[in-house]
Amino acid sequence: MDLANAVAHFNWLAIITAAAAAFALGGAWYAKVLFGSAWMQDVGLTEEDAKNANMPRTFGGAFVLQLIAAMLLAAIVGLESTWLSGAYTGLLLGLGFLATAYGVTYLFEQRPLRLFMINAGYNVVLLGIMGAIIGGWH
Repeated sequence: MDLANAVAHFNWLAIITAAAAAFALGGAWYAKVLFGSAWMQDVGLTEEDAKNANMPRTFGGAFVLQLIAAMLLAAIVGLESTWLSGAYTGLLLGLGFLATAYGVTYLFEQRPLRLFMINAGYNVVLLGIMGAIIGGWH
């Protein structure tokens, strides 16, 4: 992989869209109607904690980190991909690296399996979606 060539040919609109999609997925995933209540319980956050959080820093930082992830995924997915190969690459990276890293950490921290499933599941799904967007947008 020629990283300099990949960066020179980034589809920035696809990368920004992929980061925005991941950000939107996070909003839905961690909403109370899906996994938000269970997640808050498992991490020990209260409604008061959520109200007192520095949301510009949290949301701004989250978007910047999603943007970095999308750029790195674009470098891995490459220029000659399809939405399906991009999604497959994202899913494999999510399962093979993120979910396993979460798993090891959560085992040693003795965190609940449910929290692992929520957080690792989110990252696997988001990388699949990001990969599909980046791989399919030419």
